[in-house]
Amino acid sequence: MSGGDIEAVEAANTLFYETMERGDFDALSGLWLEDEISCVHPGWPVLSGRGEVLRSYALIMANTEYIQFFLTDVKVAVSGDTALVTCTENILSGGPAESAGELGPLMGQLVVATNVFRRTPDGWRIWSHHGSPVLTEGDDSGEQDEEPSA
Repeated sequence: MSGGDIEAVEAANTLFYETMERGDFDALSGLWLEDEISCVHPGWPVLSGRGEVLRSYALIMANTEYIQFFLTDVKVAVSGDTALVTCTENILSGGPAESAGELGPLMGQLVVATNVFRRTPDGWRIWSHHGSPVLTEGDDSGEQDEEPSA
């Protein structure tokens, strides 16, 4: 494994998130492998194949007015022609605004992600993305510590 491979995978991973921030569906489509791919968005079932995966991104882009990713805890491992990236997605997003020309309400979310890349003649391409929500203290009302009521 070379430092150049790690840098190239980090760049491919960064491009993936930047492309989503721009809402550039055509560019995003070009970042995925042409063959069998998979994706798990937080709270969604497993999506398999280019059609299902890319439709999910089109749906997300169509319904998200604003999204920004701040990546932390990025770790890259490369083995041959496969690379694994784990990171925390600190996401700031907004839905449609009530009034034209305004930004809708902003919402923050933490997601841990695993992105698997494969080396191709055209560079590193995404094979699989898996995102899982991170539960924060505010997400848990503490109900599991209480006795169930009959």
